[in-house]
Amino acid sequence: MLTSSGFVHLCRARDMLREVHDRSLSIREVAREAAMSPFHFIRRFESVFGATPHQFRIQSRLERAKHLLALSDYSVTDVCMEVGFSSLGSFSALFARRFGTPPSAYRRQVRSLIAVPGELPTELVPGCLSRMSAAFAILEKQRSPFLANSR
Repeated sequence: MLTSSGFVHLCRARDMLREVHDRSLSIREVAREAAMSPFHFIRRFESVFGATPHQFRIQSRLERAKHLLALSDYSVTDVCMEVGFSSLGSFSALFARRFGTPPSAYRRQVRSLIAVPGELPTELVPGCLSRMSAAFAILEKQRSPFLANSR
């Protein structure tokens, strides 16, 4: 049974795993902070969060990489290093395996969705609304001369 203090320790450990440090913390160090043996920590962590600490750490880094690729001007190599990977090849292969596209292609794809403030990207507007918008614009053009003449 997991106590509330045990849960708090696991949440702190999860936060530690999410952070990027100059050197990667070992599972033994994180388990010590959670006041558990490494094996007990791994079992408890997986039962609470649905992933092993290692899987969670990798997923957190990849999610951070997605964010940086979309919103920063860092090169793919800089993003790789910033999120804690030491090999660009391993990072790119893992990113492509998890998200179905290499980091550079992901960046191009997500940046094509960035719109002018106040406008939705066309990929996010349902087709029926874009057709209605066009029909409404035509209707307004047709009404304008009629309304001007009726006054």
